Amino acid sequence: MVARKTRVAPCNFREGGDRAVIPIALPLLAADEADAAREAVLSGWVSQGPQVAAFERDFASYMGAHYACAVSNCTTALHVALAALGIGPGDEVITVSHSFIATVNCIRYCGAIPVLVDIDPATYNIDPQRVAEAITPRTRAILAVHQMGMPCDLAALVALADRHAIDLIEDAACAVGSQICINGTWKLVGKPHGRIACFSFHPRKVITTGEGGMLTTADADLDHKFRLLRQHGMSVPDTVRHGSSQVIFEDYLMVGYNYRMTDIQAAIGRKQLERLSDIVLRRRAIAARYAELLGNIEGLRLPEEPEWARSNWQSFCVRLSDRLDQGRVMQNLLDKGIATRRGIMCAHREPAYAGNRPRHGLQRSEHAQDHSILLPIYAQMKEEDIERVAQALRDEI
Repeated sequence: MVARKTRVAPCNFREGGDRAVIPIALPLLAADEADAAREAVLSGWVSQGPQVAAFERDFASYMGAHYACAVSNCTTALHVALAALGIGPGDEVITVSHSFIATVNCIRYCGAIPVLVDIDPATYNIDPQRVAEAITPRTRAILAVHQMGMPCDLAALVALADRHAIDLIEDAACAVGSQICINGTWKLVGKPHGRIACFSFHPRKVITTGEGGMLTTADADLDHKFRLLRQHGMSVPDTVRHGSSQVIFEDYLMVGYNYRMTDIQAAIGRKQLERLSDIVLRRRAIAARYAELLGNIEGLRLPEEPEWARSNWQSFCVRLSDRLDQGRVMQNLLDKGIATRRGIMCAHREPAYAGNRPRHGLQRSEHAQDHSILLPIYAQMKEEDIERVAQALRDEI
């Protein structure tokens, strides 16, 4: 478990009255990560290099994926995934509005049309029935989000994608370490089950490299395209040129991007990956403790984990009764030294998408945003922290 002997980096929480504020999230970084970053710096190779390649191998092995390609963040991973599949102007991609805005933005980066559908109110994930209703002859892909680390219904989505000969991309930004049972077998999210899965290593996620992302796939041709796209379409990576005893001139085979991860980030990521199983176990224990302390409270709905899913509990999201004011509850908790976040945003409500009228009803998504709050959850939480959060919330209900 996470309680193993390790020197964890000190963190200064903002003071709230006579007690420190409990943050919404806190990355678990320790001396091992600092030492790994130092070694990368002292090696003289700090851009994309041997540590990135090693992190990709480690990640693919952990996930049981054929290929893993590291990039600068999950937003760039999603963009690369769509670009590698050839999705462009006039194509439609079905996804949710109920996600961080990067999910929808990446579709627009390609000139494609985001078709937004509603969520399952129990899991906050894309509703396969709504996806089925949204498929048209112009549909090229389904972009399914594993929201807050909770696996979405991949069995239904894979069947839909296969039936209509369209691609399935998993936005697994929050879902590293989550598991799903398909055909009686438990597998990690990101093997992947669709064509591509994309991960984030932002500090709010379960493991972090500061910024950073990863794409996994079973398709060698797609992996090759990822590597071209992330590095300006360069035919020969600089690692190969610098290691060659012969002069090599590279070509630029397509319009690509500068979406590379650094070796410093990758060195940290390799140490974080070693902690992943323990971190997920700890987060699952915290989620179970929250469920014990907050269960059976009228006016509060706890998150639901389907029997075929094992969440990494990247977030613990509770839904308030309609009679409660979300903002007031959050402010009262903050006044007691407890940070929270509102329910997941809806992209269609943001100014950038104000002119795009959704084709399909998004009432469940809007209700989830307006009546849900995310509670603090991170591996270092102590029992007294969990109890303090739970009691403060109970007092507000």
